[in-house]
Amino acid sequence: MVTKVICFLVLASVLLAVAFPVSALRQQVKKGGGGEGGGGGSVSGSGGGNLNPWECSPKCGSRCSKTQYRKACLTLCNKCCAKCLCVPPGFYGNKGACPCYNNWKTKEGGPKCP
Repeated sequence: MVTKVICFLVLASVLLAVAFPVSALRQQVKKGGGGEGGGGGSVSGSGGGNLNPWECSPKCGSRCSKTQYRKACLTLCNKCCAKCLCVPPGFYGNKGACPCYNNWKTKEGGPKCP
């Protein structure tokens, strides 16, 4: 009986510890907050995206569907979408529709998001 209560309390505390930082990060992203750029690059301008995090995968699947480098495209697109909450329309280009996605750069200064 005591072990069940302890297990429940441990599980509840782990879930709260995981849930709190995710919600705090989501608020920071929506405010255009900084944080590390993931690759040392910089993101200038606010994301302005209105996607929910679970909408990133299908949007990126569509955007990366016509490239021969699909796996790399999906990885980077999902990372960019998670930060910017936006994926430009179409298969290529149109990055002006999502300034955060467009302006996130690599360490070398090239575009980070496909």
